[in-house]
Parts: sequence; C-alpha cells; structure tokens
Amino acid sequence: MASFAAPLYAPQNPFDPAQLDLLNAEIPPIWMADGEWPFLLGTDTQGRDILSAILYGSRSSIVIGIASVALSLAIGLILGLIAGYYGGLADTALMRLGDVLLSIPTILIAILVSAIARQALPPERRDVGAAGVLVLAITMSAWVQYARTVRAQTAVERRREYVQAARLLHVPARRIMFRHILPNTLTPIFVAATLNFGMAILTEARLSFLGIGMPPSQPSLGTLIRLGNQFLFSGVWWVVLFPVVQLCLLVVSVNLLGDWLRDALNPKLR
Repeated sequence: MASFAAPLYAPQNPFDPAQLDLLNAEIPPIWMADGEWPFLLGTDTQGRDILSAILYGSRSSIVIGIASVALSLAIGLILGLIAGYYGGLADTALMRLGDVLLSIPTILIAILVSAIARQALPPERRDVGAAGVLVLAITMSAWVQYARTVRAQTAVERRREYVQAARLLHVPARRIMFRHILPNTLTPIFVAATLNFGMAILTEARLSFLGIGMPPSQPSLGTLIRLGNQFLFSGVWWVVLFPVVQLCLLVVSVNLLGDWLRDALNPKLR
C-alpha cells in the first residue's frame, strides 16, 4: 500500500525529467561513504532516486497484477459456470480450449499476445497502451485455471437438491448459476486468485525485462531491473539489486497471504 501513496512522501517523481539532475547521478546508498541525503538507496546514471523509482514501479506492477487477475477471474467464472452447468458441447469446447492453452508455456502466450497487440496499435499509442496490453497478455493464459475450478464445482453443485428445486420452480438458469451456484464455488477461487496475483506480477516483470512490457517512461519493477542490469558490472550495483529485492519481497508476501487464506478458508484445518 505504501507504493500507492508514493507521491506524498517519495523524495522525487523519478519519471518527471524536470526533477532529475545529472549532478546527482550514481550516488551510492546512504550508508556508504559517498551517500547523500535524501537518496536512501542511491541514484542511477540519470540522477533518478532508486527508492522513488521502486515505489512508483511497484505501483505499476501491482495495478497490472490486480487488473489481470480481476479480468481473468471474470472470464474464468463465466466460462466455468457455463461449461459446468450446461455440459455437452459447450463444456467440451471450452475445456479443450483450456487444455490447448495449458499445454503452451504462459510466458510464450504472453509474448505472442503482447507482440500482436503492439503491432496492432499505432506507434504513438504503444507506450500509452502498454499496461492494457500486458493485462490482456497475462489474462489470456490465466483464465483457464479459474474456469476449470469453477466448472468442476458447478458440475457437482448442479446436482444438489437446491438446484433441482430451483429448476422445478422455473428459476432462470442465469439466476441459478450466479445467485445459487456461484457463491458455493468462491472459496477455492479466492485462494487461487491470491496465489495467481503473485504469478501475474512475475509474468509482468519477465515481459518488461524482455523489453515487451512497460516502457521506460512509465516503468514497472521489471523495467527497472532491465535498465539496471546494463550497469550490473560497472560498479553501480544498487541500481539493479534493490528492484530485484523489492520484486522478491512483493511476490513472497503475496504467496504467504495466499497460504494463510487457504488455511483460513479450509474447514478441515480449523
């Protein structure tokens, strides 16, 4: 949450050229001999404060992760309910599509979607739409897990007495699916969404590190690592080290939250 309040207390806006000064370039962290206040984690070769860049970059990574999880969750819930409730051809078609996507590595799907979307956008709109392209790329490979989980739960719930009673009362199928069946499938979905949030952040970081993610003008943690990697062996090690540490801490924190949520919502572990 601290990254969302970065404009309130960050030493600078690291992506505002007016606030950058080349005289402050390559300042080491504050605890080293040449460190200077207020650059606690040092600066890069352009005089950009590393701590500020990490806070702003974390915000971009978290927003992309939340958006991609929300979109893939919505798609997976709808398709999983349809496949599990109706069965037949709809179930077969959706699940075979899911099997095909699962057979392809997530990073390859994301690279393909990102490349196609970027080529479809006009050159002047590619940087502006970079976040949306990343969300779409991550969603294309992430919705399958939600759909398969919801489909399995729905296939069980549709045989329950309360569903049969609703059908006898001629309750519309849409209302049965979303008002009666869906609430009984949400517990494993919430746990999966929390764990996939960390994976979405890692996927975004990988794409940005490869140069097909967020642009340098609005970077995420992956972009900061890619830019800092160029100076890894030049003695300016803090430019790449601290974004890497932040990415690791962020993903580990999300995974720990997912593990806690899974234990809290599992009645067998109470």
